[in-house]
Amino acid sequence: MPAIYTIDPGDVEFKAIRAQGPGGQNVNKLSSSVQLRFDVLASTLPQGVKDRLLALRDHRITEQGVVVIKAQSHRSQERNREEALQRLEDLVNSVAHAPRKRRPTQPTFASRQRRLQGKAERSAIKAGRGKAEW
Repeated sequence: MPAIYTIDPGDVEFKAIRAQGPGGQNVNKLSSSVQLRFDVLASTLPQGVKDRLLALRDHRITEQGVVVIKAQSHRSQERNREEALQRLEDLVNSVAHAPRKRRPTQPTFASRQRRLQGKAERSAIKAGRGKAEW
């Protein structure tokens, strides 16, 4: 799926942090993990996209409307930065299109007749379960 929106680098704030997990001595001395912060309300995205993004039930979006993404899968900080930015763009593009408005429909006459016919058949089956009269 092609990217619909690209994120303006001025809207994004990066912070280098220490990576968690295994990695030996390297993990304790290098800040190769990246934390991306993106303020949705202050961004240059269209208002509809902002609203849909804030309406998402996603643990990465804070109550203040800031998206926080942490990337630490690569050894280099630059690749982690690229991955975090790509994940942010994927998140934004997932809400880029407004969902279609549902138009309520009514059941057809034939489908109502089939439903009533099935109910009548079921009723006859249940009515036949009574005690037999001798």
